[in-house]
Amino acid sequence: MNSTTMNGTVTAPADWRDFLALCKPRVLTLVVFTGLCGLLAAPVSIHPVIGFTAILCITLGAAAAGALNQWYEADLDAKMKRTANRPLPAGRMDRQSALHFGVGLGTFSVLLMGLAVNVLSAAILTASILFYVLIYTVWLKRRTPQNIVIGGAAGAFPPLIGWAAATNQIDLLPVLLFAIVFLWTPPHFWALSLFVRTDYANAGVPMLPVVAGTRTTRNQVLLYTLPMAAAAVAPWPLGMTGAIYGIAAVVLSGVFLLLSARVCFNNETDQAKMKPERQLFAYSIVYLFVLFGALVADRMVLA
Repeated sequence: MNSTTMNGTVTAPADWRDFLALCKPRVLTLVVFTGLCGLLAAPVSIHPVIGFTAILCITLGAAAAGALNQWYEADLDAKMKRTANRPLPAGRMDRQSALHFGVGLGTFSVLLMGLAVNVLSAAILTASILFYVLIYTVWLKRRTPQNIVIGGAAGAFPPLIGWAAATNQIDLLPVLLFAIVFLWTPPHFWALSLFVRTDYANAGVPMLPVVAGTRTTRNQVLLYTLPMAAAAVAPWPLGMTGAIYGIAAVVLSGVFLLLSARVCFNNETDQAKMKPERQLFAYSIVYLFVLFGALVADRMVLA
């Protein structure tokens, strides 16, 4: 069956690539990686099949959250250049299919996690999906410029889930990993929103640069980077990691602070010329991958 765009134009029916796009694969990669690192950093061994199942469930749960986010925000996505070609606003899929896909994936991921891994990890997975869909997408996104600050908790759950899958408990280290991702989210997304703020303004999304202006946003980028860097380095002096992670955390966080300071002291208002903001956004992704990778490498050496 053909579907229609927001303006009524008939397009081709959805195929597997559209369902994959609903899962937000680029975001999914980071979510799955931090979940895997949480699992591998745990001080216990886990059966490979159980470990694979846990990561599969994290993947499916995050994909479900992405699909339900796009189902609810199809009208917003249609108003922004960078999201207008997603399956729903582009008319390649109807909203009901996206809803069923998201609910089905989410339900299956939670049930499988609970039955094959443990109830604690399934409960945290459930909380992460519901938080992203109900708290961030439905409640916060259209109502407050603090949407990213509070909503950032949704993306911070995977390390907790991975650790809980391996140990069936929560300890201080995974809590610090949660804090790192939680505090990383505002500077990461605000760097993006600074150079695409027109998109958010056109869609009526109250992102901080739209509501409070670029100067306030730049100050907040640096302000949130400071506790993020402290949380990233903290596991080393607390004796929870070795020098491999500790040195990596110091160096990586130092570069993050430098780039954040450049953003803070930049007064450029032309979005096309916001080089420091683009550099910070790109680096922030690399930062999280390398930092969590260093944690796993450190744990393997210590083991």
